[in-house]
Amino acid sequence: MKKSLPVSEVLQEKFGTLEGQLNALVTDPGVYRFKDEKGIVIYVGKAKNLKKRVSSYFNRSHTDPKTAALVRKVVSLDTVVTATEKEAFILESSFITRHKPRYNVILKDDKRYPSLRIDPHEEWPALEVVRRIEKDGALYFGPYTSSSAVHATVKFINRHFKLRKCKCGTLKTRSRPCLNHQMGLCLAPCCLDVSRSAYMEMVGQVILFLNGRTPELVDTLREEMRSCASEERFEEAAELRDRLFAVEKTLEKQVVVSTDMADRDVIDICMQGPAVCITLMQIRGGVLLGSRSFHLMETMAGPDEVGENFVCQYYEKHAAPKELLISHRFDGIEAVREHLQETAGRRVALLFPERGEKVKLLRMARKNSEKRLAEIISGADADRLVLENLKKRLGMDRLPVRIESYDNSNTSGNDPVSGMVVFENGRPKKKDYRTFRIKADTRYDDYASMEEVLSRRFADSDKRDPLPDLLMVDGGKGQLNVATRVLDTLGLLGAFTVIGIAKMREEVGETQDKIYLPGRSNPVNMGLSPDLLLFLQRMRDEVHRFAITYQRRVRGKRAVSSKLDGIMGVGKKRKIMLLKHFGGVTALKAASVEELAVLPGITPEIAEAIRAALK
Repeated sequence: MKKSLPVSEVLQEKFGTLEGQLNALVTDPGVYRFKDEKGIVIYVGKAKNLKKRVSSYFNRSHTDPKTAALVRKVVSLDTVVTATEKEAFILESSFITRHKPRYNVILKDDKRYPSLRIDPHEEWPALEVVRRIEKDGALYFGPYTSSSAVHATVKFINRHFKLRKCKCGTLKTRSRPCLNHQMGLCLAPCCLDVSRSAYMEMVGQVILFLNGRTPELVDTLREEMRSCASEERFEEAAELRDRLFAVEKTLEKQVVVSTDMADRDVIDICMQGPAVCITLMQIRGGVLLGSRSFHLMETMAGPDEVGENFVCQYYEKHAAPKELLISHRFDGIEAVREHLQETAGRRVALLFPERGEKVKLLRMARKNSEKRLAEIISGADADRLVLENLKKRLGMDRLPVRIESYDNSNTSGNDPVSGMVVFENGRPKKKDYRTFRIKADTRYDDYASMEEVLSRRFADSDKRDPLPDLLMVDGGKGQLNVATRVLDTLGLLGAFTVIGIAKMREEVGETQDKIYLPGRSNPVNMGLSPDLLLFLQRMRDEVHRFAITYQRRVRGKRAVSSKLDGIMGVGKKRKIMLLKHFGGVTALKAASVEELAVLPGITPEIAEAIRAALK
């Protein structure tokens, strides 16, 4: 067996130039990172032979324009040597997650999609809807692309399977059954004598249903019903009969797409220029459970690299089924397969079919990909047309790809804050949103607040990138003058276009909101382009919502903190714990004494005092 090599890095400080770094490459497996002139990692890759793979980027002229564009931006590189190709595969995934390189395929976090969670290790497992999948030993089902599908599934399970509905915190303190038990929707294990074996048997049935094992569940229910009837437990048999009928009715609606009744995911990668759509179809027991789409508008990778990166990133968070059907073959299949099998704890097959029934499944996925990609490209074209028209209307020298909008918010001059939202290519870029807590005493002075915010945003030359192509302030001419004065002081006036948006004044006969440019007394005439004004209004409304939401949060925390300050036994750490546990002020105010008392260090007496202070 090959002895594991120590991890080593080829740093720019040691081999000053890119040429020196290339000459220092070794022939071992490992991971390489390309960096631009600012030292930012723009691409991460892995290789069996680092010297051969990395040198291939620079030893020939590339016919592929995407690769050529990447190479032109590379100023330096470093490598990490690993003992095996498998180690390189795992390290590459880690680096992509950490650096989020521009030219790698980055699968967006799907935490916004709801999933269903059930933890069989709990004493009385319950079904809950979650937005984030954790590695905590629980079973997760989904994610579901629509919240209505989740609620319909939960509603069905709650109606026909009597799992507990109360939260873990109230489970221990409840003294009598809740309304769900009285309605026949819960066995009430919180305070009644319930057989755990019978309860866990029902949990197993729910898991079968959520796994798509409906035929198997039907057989199980039918067998249990007959057993109860033969033992003259007729009430239990009748309950199982009703549950059986409900599951059979659901089974009739399910679509069988493969005759071998296997568990598999079907993955298709469809590309048109730099735009990519990935379709994932989940098939369990031969039944199509659902289909999801992921898309990228700009990527330097080909379909093989996109497929490999998708498999690696998606199945880091989701258990892989026994079989994956993938439309494009990629390098490093064995390393990927080994990693998936280790993660899943069983055999996982990666197949690239070319004939037979499995190809039909890939064709089905391809139809979905092509349809979704056409919709994405059509939407992107419409967004670009709006930006091009906006550029002409405002007399800009470049397309407003990145637009920043600012708005202030306060309550009677108290707790002043400001919000910044960013639209990129016509769509919100929420990870770039920022909030500002106004530090100076600017009570009732909206202009001073805007001046502080813009100064903080652009004053530090090392942190001001990326600069916007268009900056919009809410407040009309007054705030626009403040913005231009701040930018002039910082030497940025003219680096990008600045506009102000003001609401229409119906009392003087105005019929639409107004857009102002610096140095012009009259607003910009939007002409016969209402879509441009609607776009800017949508952005103004978004920053208004964002700033108000933040201001309410700041105001609420201050109000609650001041009320908690006078309670004996509630110090700084317990205040933080309370707000963190309940997730905000509203939930804390609504918490019962029992829910408060289950927290560490909160006695019933302290809980009563907290409840009274917040009431």
